[in-house]
Amino acid sequence: MCLAVPLKLIKIDGKKALGEALGMTREIRVDFIPEPKVGDYVMVHAGFAIERLSESQALEDLESWEEMADALR
Repeated sequence: MCLAVPLKLIKIDGKKALGEALGMTREIRVDFIPEPKVGDYVMVHAGFAIERLSESQALEDLESWEEMADALR
């Protein structure tokens, strides 16, 4: 099973970026996202941003992640 996680880009250096969500930060690649910008929300799978998301969609997805984490506690 594969999962993708929405992250907000907080730093970009060429094709590498730093994304954050839910209190975690991850170094990711942004090769597949045209003109990535700090503040963009992206869906990340296997360390690569694979799709740009609207802020509302990203926040809705993150809320679902939080609900799932709460259910497992």
